[in-house]
Amino acid sequence: MTTLAPETPLTISTSRAPLSSGHLPRWAPWALLGVSLLIAAAPFGLSAAASGSEFNIAGSLIVGALLYLVIIYVTSRIVEGSRKALDRFVTGIVTSAFLIAMVPLVSVGWTVISNGIARIDPLFFNSSMRGVLGEGGGALHAIIGTLMVTLAATVISVPIGLMTAVYLIEYGQGTRMSRIITFLVDVMTGIPSIVAGLFAYAVFALIFGPGVRMGIMGSVALSVLMIPVVVRSTEEMLRLVPNDLREASYALGVPKWLTIVKVVLPTSIAGITTGIMLAVSRVIGETAPLLLTAGFTDAMNYNLFSGRMQTLPVFTYSQYAYQGIPAEAYVDRAWDSALTLIVIVMVLNLVARFVARVFAPKTGR
Repeated sequence: MTTLAPETPLTISTSRAPLSSGHLPRWAPWALLGVSLLIAAAPFGLSAAASGSEFNIAGSLIVGALLYLVIIYVTSRIVEGSRKALDRFVTGIVTSAFLIAMVPLVSVGWTVISNGIARIDPLFFNSSMRGVLGEGGGALHAIIGTLMVTLAATVISVPIGLMTAVYLIEYGQGTRMSRIITFLVDVMTGIPSIVAGLFAYAVFALIFGPGVRMGIMGSVALSVLMIPVVVRSTEEMLRLVPNDLREASYALGVPKWLTIVKVVLPTSIAGITTGIMLAVSRVIGETAPLLLTAGFTDAMNYNLFSGRMQTLPVFTYSQYAYQGIPAEAYVDRAWDSALTLIVIVMVLNLVARFVARVFAPKTGR
């Protein structure tokens, strides 16, 4: 019989790996980043102290990031080799690019919140600017106008965009008509917003005469911008629906139109809803087309088909561009309306995420 030798117990060393092991410790990149920022901040700090100016934070961060890329590459190449050094260098570039992309977003958000929070009060949300000169007043008429104009644009755009996408995916694949529609949608995607406003104004001016301004005109202008976004997003979602689901429905004798209504659309409803909310967020802040079509007013208007209608983007523009006395009151209202518009867009995106989660297809275990 063969005697088995007793197994040798496996021992794990808990000591930290030295630099000579060919791998940098986990804390090393952070330490090198801190050293790089300190080295970069030194000349900027000395220059600011000598001239009495403010410390250049942006310059020191940029120089520190560039210095870090050089230091981490050289250090890693010495300790870990060229392949790992190149990996750390590219990782540093990608991370730096992400942080640079986040700077405008954080800067805009911080600027709007810090300036707009000053006039957040009940008066701003429950009153209009009718008869108000100087301080006081609110943006209730602009908030109501924005919601009504955007809602009407959504009602116009969603059925047209949804049915166009259904035709392109379910009925018109490979046909000449589908290629023409796809080309026109691509052209409409890049159309300037002012052109959409001019189109809506020209259509209504031919019917009602020059100088007409109505809320529904703004809705038509925004729908021109929304439709291609809805078509593109819906088209992509319908492509993701497996053909096996369609074929299974056809095998049961279900007509094609009922398969689309009962199988295809419910399967992709989460993505379609997200695309619609993205289209709404894309147009709700447009100013140029609404200046041409809906105009601006200081009074409440609940009728889309009669008279001028104020919206938040136009209200922000008019308050900042046509300042009265005191100018601070007009600037504060402009910042506050901009913050309100951002909050509305954020709420719409949260609603889209909630709807997408609720209506997403349930996966089995």
